[in-house]
Amino acid sequence: MTHTLPLRVYYEDTDLAGIVYYANYLKFIERGRSEWLRALGIDQRAMKEQDGQVFAVRRVEADYLRPAKFDDLLNVTTELAQATPARIVLDQAVKRGSDTLFTARVTIVCLDANGRPTRIPTIVAQAIAAN
Repeated sequence: MTHTLPLRVYYEDTDLAGIVYYANYLKFIERGRSEWLRALGIDQRAMKEQDGQVFAVRRVEADYLRPAKFDDLLNVTTELAQATPARIVLDQAVKRGSDTLFTARVTIVCLDANGRPTRIPTIVAQAIAAN
């Protein structure tokens, strides 16, 4: 399942040259991952409050291909690349129309209430397997 999150570039997202500041792409894809999980029916707040488990980014491999600019309408795509009991690997992209501006492969893991790695919750693994 590929999830798509539309978003617009606001002035606050840009630098003095009027292009999206490079670190903001990481914010864009974070929103995309959160909405991907929400679309799978995963409530991250409940995971934290009930089980003390949270997701954390373990690794990001990013390529900046073309600049996005003020007022551009973008789409952030999120697609599962791999899931194991210990990690989820996602391929994400930021696109303007058919132009790919940014790509990333992101590895996320689950941490327990003490910040130690733990297995991906069963409910998450089941939701991923069903899609």
